[in-house]
Amino acid sequence: MKSLNRNSKPAFAELHANGYCVALVLSAALLYPVAVHGLGLRIPNQDAEATARGNAFVATADNPSAIYYNPAGITQIQGAEAQVGMHTISVNSHFEGAAPGSTSDTEFEIQAVPQFYYVLTPKDQPYSFGLGMYAPFGLGLQWPSDSPLRNFAIEGRLLYVTLSPVVAWQVLPSLSIAAGPTINYSNVKLRRGVGLVPGDEFQVRGEGWAFGAKAGLRWQPHEKWAFGVSYFSPTTVDYGGHSSVHPEVPGSTSTSARLEFPQFIMGGISFRPNARWNFEVGIDWTDWDTVKTVVFKGTPFGDVPFPLNWQSSYLAHAGVSRYLDNHYWVAAGYFFSQNSTSDRDFTPLLPDTDLHVGSIGIGRRGEHWSWAVSGQVISGPPRRISNGNAADGTYQFLNGAINFSLAYRF
Repeated sequence: MKSLNRNSKPAFAELHANGYCVALVLSAALLYPVAVHGLGLRIPNQDAEATARGNAFVATADNPSAIYYNPAGITQIQGAEAQVGMHTISVNSHFEGAAPGSTSDTEFEIQAVPQFYYVLTPKDQPYSFGLGMYAPFGLGLQWPSDSPLRNFAIEGRLLYVTLSPVVAWQVLPSLSIAAGPTINYSNVKLRRGVGLVPGDEFQVRGEGWAFGAKAGLRWQPHEKWAFGVSYFSPTTVDYGGHSSVHPEVPGSTSTSARLEFPQFIMGGISFRPNARWNFEVGIDWTDWDTVKTVVFKGTPFGDVPFPLNWQSSYLAHAGVSRYLDNHYWVAAGYFFSQNSTSDRDFTPLLPDTDLHVGSIGIGRRGEHWSWAVSGQVISGPPRRISNGNAADGTYQFLNGAINFSLAYRF
């Protein structure tokens, strides 16, 4: 997205327009900033065991979270199994402005992204059925209200929740395919300063629904090798809500905007040299090129277009699991996420950068109960921005995450 302004003290009309620009960017931001760093608004961490392996899980996909990673994998689950999980992350971004003494840190938060999955494979049937609820996109971000960035960003929240029923078919003993619709709900909240009088503020809230589709394929031609691919279709959310500017403009106005959430494709290759080891690598591509310009309608200044000009980006995954006695396992992994915005389009609402993510985890798969716990360290190189405005400076990122899941097989 374009920087909100090129001047440290923007004109009133420009500020309002820029405020809606932020609203859009926020129309893509809630549950945590890690999803934003390097992947626009993606949240790739949807299961503790998969996260322990650096999310290299598309070809393995052998627990209920396969509904997200690769729904074709649910044919490996016999009977019925339900799983709940949580991805919890600390949010930390630091800004060092170009002007001496101009620094700020985002408010410390522990943010949570829950997941739920249920799989049923009827006895002696080639079909499996699944239902998942997860958040594939989102961001939560809050800078102090007295920050030097307040006229660019104070707070942004976007929630994007997906309900995903799927049906998988084991076409051959070595080949499974799956597909299903997605039902998606999203809401957004934004706060930022205007810059005319001390303490003034622009706010916007909105919500909307979208429908899409999901599909997957898993092929295991040999007991040591498996291949997987998973697809999540693009969706379009039409947000409806209200915006206001206090204290300059009394009351609020009805505001709407349309945001295109991108398609993404995940692929992976698993190699099991023996029953004790599983090595997997994968790639994950998000089509952010489709996100160009969003028009906010019903603002105090009429219809206002905002260019985003995001760029498609990828994740590269690698992970390994070691299976121990008594059904325990340990795992480690790494993934790299590529930056999705240029320096010109950088905004403090989406402090996007390349990221390096290391992870480790442990768990146990019992006859009925299974559990997993994993941790992540998330960091990236400092991002230096110079666009000729008050948001110029260096942005640094260091976050930690803990993930856990609990499953029961009936």
